[in-house]
Amino acid sequence: MNEQILVNVTPQETRVAIIQHGAVQELHIERSSTRGIVGNVYLGRVVRVLPGMQSAFVDIGLERAAFLHVADLWEHRAYNHHQSKTGSQQPPPIEKMVFEGQTIVVQVSKDPLGTKGARLTTQISLAGRMLVHLPQDPHIGVSQRIEDETEREELRAKLTALLPPDSGGFIIRTHAEEAKDEELVADVNYLKRRWKEVLDQTKKVPAPALVYEDLNMAQRVVRDLVCNDTQSILIDSKETLKNLIAFASTYAPEVTERLKLHSGERPVFELFNVEDELQKALGRRVELKSGGYLIIDQTEALTTIDVNTGGFVGARNFDDTIFKTNLEAAQTIARQLRLRNLGGIIVIDFIDMSNSEHRDAVLLELQRALDRDRARTTVTNFSALGLVEMTRKRTRESLAHLLCEPCPSCQGKGQVKTAQTVAYEIMREIIREAKQFNPREFRILANPAVIDLFLEEEAQHLGMLEEFIGKPITLQVDNLFTQEHYDIILT
Repeated sequence: MNEQILVNVTPQETRVAIIQHGAVQELHIERSSTRGIVGNVYLGRVVRVLPGMQSAFVDIGLERAAFLHVADLWEHRAYNHHQSKTGSQQPPPIEKMVFEGQTIVVQVSKDPLGTKGARLTTQISLAGRMLVHLPQDPHIGVSQRIEDETEREELRAKLTALLPPDSGGFIIRTHAEEAKDEELVADVNYLKRRWKEVLDQTKKVPAPALVYEDLNMAQRVVRDLVCNDTQSILIDSKETLKNLIAFASTYAPEVTERLKLHSGERPVFELFNVEDELQKALGRRVELKSGGYLIIDQTEALTTIDVNTGGFVGARNFDDTIFKTNLEAAQTIARQLRLRNLGGIIVIDFIDMSNSEHRDAVLLELQRALDRDRARTTVTNFSALGLVEMTRKRTRESLAHLLCEPCPSCQGKGQVKTAQTVAYEIMREIIREAKQFNPREFRILANPAVIDLFLEEEAQHLGMLEEFIGKPITLQVDNLFTQEHYDIILT
């Protein structure tokens, strides 16, 4: 497969696009303002132990001391695990395990929020592409998302056979389901090197100090996104390229020769039409080449996709028109799910097809297109109502949630009241006010569209209202008001 990865770097954010067959398939964005510290490992110093709360505060070099609960001590977890097997006594309290002034290696499990400091754990875990390394724990675990028990046991046995003695514990991620032995070994070696670096760093620096920082977006490209089909990784920053070459030469030497600098006059995202695709990916409507279109609506509970023929009348009969539109829609839907990073439950309303062979062909085309997706997907057959239900694993925030916020005018509804509806609300409000108060006049402040309506189509009704309440009504435009926003001033 012809695949290229584009990396666009600015001081504020790093954007990554995956291009296959000349089309944008995935977009990844990381902003410096929102990048947290979860996953970072620190050499900290215990500044206070609180026996009553069974917790401690640890200085890791941030503004506020971080919080460590007894349940997050790996010794406590190991003791509980042993107790469940032997029926022994309760684990010792926190004051028996840590003390003020103690130097301790901790990992951030929750970012600081408001007045609260970061949440810590001493159960260190380092994530790789296919595995998560647990250096203090000899256990071999399997991700809960891999549900088939036979598959879980096979993966556990496969990894156990590949591990050298005293390698520590590992959790097998869903990415490892189809992994080859050499890929798993490479991931194990990478993670063990990272852990050795952490230990070496703890011996060199005084507490408090950062000893391991979770990978940034550009580094995660090398670790997670590069595959055998990746021909090149184009980067538009010399400094980032230099850092990535150094990172890849240590942890992924086979990737180094594919890292290249983009030095053209046109920005790399503009050259490959990524900017236009990004703007389209934020809209509801997606045009199909045949003349049909999709409507994609993302809600809290699920995502719905509606397929429409639009202006497509190219086939000889209506059934063929529907079939060809649905086939194209299946390919486009799979691409849009990756591009927008839509996860969870997805319901697709293909155009109704009476021919069962056509339905099977559309499902097969959808599944074939989804097979290229890195995220795990499951697809059901057509339901009695003609809908296809599917799920896609959530790996990160969707593009819309990352780049957008609810509209201040419609509060996320996607629609606003008409000017006429608002005008009638205003007149009802004036009647209520007139019954309670006795002002000299009523002044209406509203959006230009509403005021124009009062001056034209609703002028007669406004005059009748003025006569009914026996008070003058004046109008004033406020360009800062949205269409639904108005104010009635009593003077």
